Amino acid sequence: MISVELLRQSRIETVAHSLREDIGDGDITAQLIAADTRASGRVITREHAVIAGREWVDEVFRQVDCDIVLDWQVADGQRVEPGQLLFRMNGLARSLLTAERAALNWLQTLSAVATNAAHYAALISHTRTQLLDTRKTLPGLRLAQKYAITCGGCSNHRLGLWDAFLIKENHIAACGSIAAAVRAARELAPGKPVEVETENLNELQQALDAGADIIMLDEFSLADMRAAVAQAAGKARLEASGGIDDSTLVAIAETGVDFVSLGTLTKNLRAVDLSMRLDA
Repeated sequence: MISVELLRQSRIETVAHSLREDIGDGDITAQLIAADTRASGRVITREHAVIAGREWVDEVFRQVDCDIVLDWQVADGQRVEPGQLLFRMNGLARSLLTAERAALNWLQTLSAVATNAAHYAALISHTRTQLLDTRKTLPGLRLAQKYAITCGGCSNHRLGLWDAFLIKENHIAACGSIAAAVRAARELAPGKPVEVETENLNELQQALDAGADIIMLDEFSLADMRAAVAQAAGKARLEASGGIDDSTLVAIAETGVDFVSLGTLTKNLRAVDLSMRLDA
């Protein structure tokens, strides 16, 4: 789970970067407007979506001009319809226009993640299987995307390489065995979750015997997934992974695995269509 402070610091830094790349040494077009001209405006969605990213939008406007006032009409995690008002704004016209693109970029991207996650979560809502994201995120946007995942009703896998072990084939080969890799993990960082990737039922048993907390079933057949659920018998949580999409997800969740991890939740996105207009 992402700590509030870690997320806040990441938001400040990534928003600042997005403004630097957009504004550079100054918004020359905004300077066509008299410096004291005030304006109000609104942002709407042009399509169905699940909203995520309010605090990133707030941070954009705060960093551009802390006197801008936003009046939100929706909450993160809320489903919206085409034409729906998301928020109103009021402030100096120059500031509103300078902040526009960065603010919409954050909102349309994070809402795309939440909308995508909600789509997949709905497919398996009749099961107890939990959908997890992966580390296949847009560079620099890891924590923001993982936050948006939760707005869409899915959950986070590990945040990075530091907060949990995921022992894969090459780690096992280098350590000598699954048992040796798990033992080394326990000694290195007691209390950190230990997950082992397996490719067959024999490796699954080795991971169970080694005491892994979570065992990844990498590209198992449906029959082998069902066998794995019976074999594990609750001794470890099971995560299905590898080549899963919306045409195979339901059948996999119905095998009884605890988790399904999907890279597509964060990497295959289409930005939500939003529009900002200043009032006449």
